[in-house]
Amino acid sequence: MINEINKKILIIEDDAHIAEGLRINLVMQGYEVTIAPDGLTGLELWESWQPDLIVLDIMLPGMNGINVLQKIRIENEWIPILILSAKATVDDKITGLTLGVDDYLSKPFNLEEFLLRVNRLLSRSLRQSTLATEQNKNHLSTEQVYIFGNNRIDFTNATAYCKSGEIQLTDQEIKLLKLFIANKGKLLARNTLLKIGWGYSQTTITRTLDNFIVRFRKYFEDNPKKPIYFKSHRSFGYIFDHD
Repeated sequence: MINEINKKILIIEDDAHIAEGLRINLVMQGYEVTIAPDGLTGLELWESWQPDLIVLDIMLPGMNGINVLQKIRIENEWIPILILSAKATVDDKITGLTLGVDDYLSKPFNLEEFLLRVNRLLSRSLRQSTLATEQNKNHLSTEQVYIFGNNRIDFTNATAYCKSGEIQLTDQEIKLLKLFIANKGKLLARNTLLKIGWGYSQTTITRTLDNFIVRFRKYFEDNPKKPIYFKSHRSFGYIFDHD
């Protein structure tokens, strides 16, 4: 068993009874616990509170759990995420695991099993963090630099090297590029990009995303009018791909 003291757990769950029951039992185990009733609040707490583990429901008001998972994984590949969901089909589990969830527990669940899985995830996270620290002493992570075509993005200093020369990227450009890279070859709907990138609701009408795509094409495409990396798909969304 790991030392639970000072370990912080964020529960993103809209069912107040379930969330409070989990909070009480986790606190009894020595954890510090905070509850978020929806996806956007969960993301805000994840960024500001910096928990050690996230318990995530899928069916949330506003931004659903899958979109929350995708946004977190763009920024952090290490934090353990345990999904609790009434959606328990094989396809649902495969989707979650493909997007980077660490464990998946179907509702209703056994409390003792839940607590054991939480402890196991935190123990594994501690081992991975220790290993990553040792590796980074002598090696630059390959994921800090991304190359496609004649373009290179260095995430350590938020700089792109391309036909336009050296470009200092904004925080939002970095976030959006990481989202595209994490989903290379996959068609991303406009609504998904707006929710994950900016937290906009499904009904929001904005040209913000299109303006960023125009900017990326200017940076990285040899011919921005005939893009080969950042392609649009009718009115549905965009896809980033390369050989």
